[in-house]
Amino acid sequence: MPVRIRLRRMGRKKTPHYRIVVADSTSPRDGRFVETLGHYKPLSDPARLVIDIERVDHWLNQGADPSRTVRSLISKARRGGDATVAVGEEDLEERQAKRAEELAARRAREQRAAAAAAAGAQASPEAATETVVPQEPGTGEAVEPEAGASPAAEARAEAEAAEATVGDVEEAVVAESQSEPAADAGADAEAGEAEGEEKSG
Repeated sequence: MPVRIRLRRMGRKKTPHYRIVVADSTSPRDGRFVETLGHYKPLSDPARLVIDIERVDHWLNQGADPSRTVRSLISKARRGGDATVAVGEEDLEERQAKRAEELAARRAREQRAAAAAAAGAQASPEAATETVVPQEPGTGEAVEPEAGASPAAEARAEAEAAEATVGDVEEAVVAESQSEPAADAGADAEAGEAEGEEKSG
């Protein structure tokens, strides 16, 4: 039977890692295999390759045909790895140190984000109180906002003040329009009296 050395996919969706296996060429990719020669984790930084070169050489001498990807990985393992692929198991202390650094960096980012959010929350009420000054209807005097009033309540108070101001203006216009006919009638009466005096004189 023709034998191939190839990758067998493992891991969850979108987080793959691979086993390097010896399998019959007619078997499916993730089907039966004869022997596991190592594993390959492409998502780690750098990618991690662990492979048993002695067993690889044994199977190559038996006539096994490696896939193109496995052939590339074998050549990188013989060279001792490169900038993108590290060969051998990761040192436990190195892994723990890397995780500690990542955790410290993440906590620092979270603290900076929380501080920025707090600063933004403090700046927005100050800006709202500086720009909005509601006035007492009819007097034109500024009204002090209630302590702890929400922006919605402040907006409602402004709308009520504006409506009251518009109502005052409308009342003044109506009063002026009603006083004008009376003033005209008074002026006509005075004119009539003056004409009567001239005629009598």
